[in-house]
This record gives sequence, C-alpha cells and structure tokens, in this order.
Amino acid sequence: MHKEAKSSYFDMPALDVSVAFPQATPASNFPPCTSDYYQLADLLTPEEQAIRMKVRECMEKEIAPIMTKYWEKAEFPFEIIPKFGALHIAGGTIKGYGCPGHSITGSAVAAAEVARVDASCSTFLLVHSALAMLTIGLCGSEMQKEKYLPSLAEFDTIACWGLTEPDYGSDASGLGTTAKKVEGGWILEGQKRWIGNSTFADILVIFARNTSTNQINGFIVKKDAPGLQCTKIENKIGLRIVQNGDILLKNVFVPDEDRLPGVNSFQDTNKVLAVSRVMVAWQPIGITMGVYDMCHRYLKERKQFGAPLAAFQINQQKLVQMLSNIQAMILVGWRLCKLHESDKLTHGHASLGKSWITLRARETVALGRELLGGNGILADFHVAKAFCDLEPIYTFEGTYDINTLVTGREITGLASFKPAPVRQKSRL
Repeated sequence: MHKEAKSSYFDMPALDVSVAFPQATPASNFPPCTSDYYQLADLLTPEEQAIRMKVRECMEKEIAPIMTKYWEKAEFPFEIIPKFGALHIAGGTIKGYGCPGHSITGSAVAAAEVARVDASCSTFLLVHSALAMLTIGLCGSEMQKEKYLPSLAEFDTIACWGLTEPDYGSDASGLGTTAKKVEGGWILEGQKRWIGNSTFADILVIFARNTSTNQINGFIVKKDAPGLQCTKIENKIGLRIVQNGDILLKNVFVPDEDRLPGVNSFQDTNKVLAVSRVMVAWQPIGITMGVYDMCHRYLKERKQFGAPLAAFQINQQKLVQMLSNIQAMILVGWRLCKLHESDKLTHGHASLGKSWITLRARETVALGRELLGGNGILADFHVAKAFCDLEPIYTFEGTYDINTLVTGREITGLASFKPAPVRQKSRL
C-alpha cells in the first residue's frame, strides 16, 4: 500500500518544458536567425542563398521539434532521412550521377544550416556526403560512380568512411588494417574505430595498407560482407545521435571492382580530407549561430530582478562577444571556400581554418551556456546539447593541435609531428 501511495506522486512523467518553465521558449520551436550580423547573404550567389534558406526552413520546421528526445536516447532518427533526400544536398560539389553539383560555398552554408539546429545531423550528412561520396567522386572509377553515387545522392543507400583505428588517430597515415591481393580481389584484415554511420551504413569506404606496396589503398565494402562486424560505441557525451561504431574486418573479401583506383597513397586520402576540413569548419559556424540565436531570444524572454536578462550590461557584453566571434568565423569560412574555388586552397589553409574556427566556437558556446544559467545544462534549450556536441568536433578531422602543426609545417617547411629523438645526456 505504501508503494502504491508513493507512485501516484513520485512516478509521474516529467512535465513538458513549456509547462514546467513557461518563461522562455524551448528549442523545439527554434528561434529565428539573428546571428548573421554582417549579412553573409551579400557574399552568396542567388543559388547559394536559395540552398541556405531551403535547408534552414526544413531544419527549423521539420527537424528541431524532434531532436532533443533522440539526443537524450542516443538514437538515430531514421525518419529524417527522407527529408534530407528531398533537400537534394548529398554529394555537394559532385557534378552528375544524380548529385547537385553545388559550389563548395553552397554546400558549406547548407552544412552550417543543418548544424545550426543539430550538430549530429550535420555530422551524419558530412560523413555520408563530404567523406564517403566525395571519395568515390574523386577517387572512384567511372563504373563505381555510376553504380553507387545516384542512390547515395537520394539517401536510398547510406555510406560511412573508415580511416581512424584504435591505435591510429592523429597518426592516421600509420594504419594497421591490411589489404592482401588474392585472385579476383583483396582480403581485408583489421579494425576501425569512431566510424560515424557505420552501424546502419549500406556501404563502407575503408582504407587499408597494401601488403605488397606498403601504401594506403581504398575499398568499397558492402554491409553484408562475410567477416565484417560493426558495434555501436556507447556512453558518448557529445554528438549522441551519431551512431559511431567499432568495425572489425576478419578475412573480408572485396572484389577487384570495388577497389578505389584513385587511392594509391595517403596523399590521395588527403585530397578528400582537405575538402572535408573546409566543410567541417562550417559545422561550428552553424552551431554557434544556433547558440547565439537561442541566447538572443532567451535573454529577451527570461526576466529576473524585474527586467529581461538582456537588459543587464554583463549579459549584453557576453552576447556581443559571441556575435563578434561568429562574424569572424563566417568570414574565415567563406574565404576558405573562395580559396578552394580558385584552386588555391592548401592543406595548411584548411587546417588553420578548422582549428581556429573550432577554438573560437568553444569560447562562444561556453559564453552561451553561462548566459542561460541553470537552463544552460538542459538539452531542451539547445545550448547544453550544442556545448557537448562541439567537443568531438574540436577533436575530429584532426585535433586542434594536429591541425596547427599541419599549418606550421606549411609555413616553416619543417614537420614537427614526431617527438625529437632521445639522446644521451651531455656531460655539460
């Protein structure tokens, strides 16, 4: 009887946040964009502006209302895949094969608009499009492009991209996974880790070391290949919607027709990474725009001491600091796109952009978390979710430190990735 009496009081479901805290609007009703203070639209073509607004409308109306519950459960919302397919943004800059053939600027602002509402969705999109599809587009044979790209562009099939390994993260060129030539194809042996989309991907773009040449080669592996196993990585604090997996390859046979002919060394892999780092640089731009937009609305709605929080000087100062960072980040991201379009982009350019933008984004979302006070740790108000989601983005596609060393190598001509050799102590 005592247990039954308690249940009616203690075991009730949580109140809807709009009822529990009616003083501010939750992120399920996403705020309008107020973060584009220097008017990026003036730097975009009409086509790029149209892409931006099409994606923004979809994300605000279709995606924002459902993302918090999936983030909390760390589950992927498969219901969004047809919505992304209708946007026709997968494949980005690839021309033909059912791909949109957008400018890199158009693709970048689309990625930012997705990230503005949800960083996990933008990661899902960029893994599928700016890594897996781009690798096939840049390094695949004509037959492979015709076979795989059209269905990937429509999201009828989903792809992942397998480079990182348990023992090789920053030292990505080390790769322990091997590819041995056999009659009619290749045998892959090894392990991959942190591979987004891998738990439900239809095809896996896998990089392995050729046992004959000792060079890195690329392969397209089907999800039902015998010897292939993928399990979800649990207990993440960020990008919880992204289904990162551990991949085991045990005597996996890949036919010759699925070896990517354009990947013959790690330098070929770097061609993809240089472009994807530009795209990834636009993720934190979008994330911080969404955080600012949420803070801007929240501070005007939430009242303390008889006045809106937006009326207090220290809050305005923090808000302006966030806005300043975002304008600078947008301009650096836009310049990266222009360098790529004029064939002037270098690995150092891309790495500096990605590292610096994510550094400023970290500062910006931290200020946003402060501005929301206690509600800054609730995913319902977006900022807490964005705060956590930015942490893996600060790390993936090259950590902040590694990306600075890529730029450092380019501007000095001296590589400093490996530690100095240990020498015997001098008698002096």
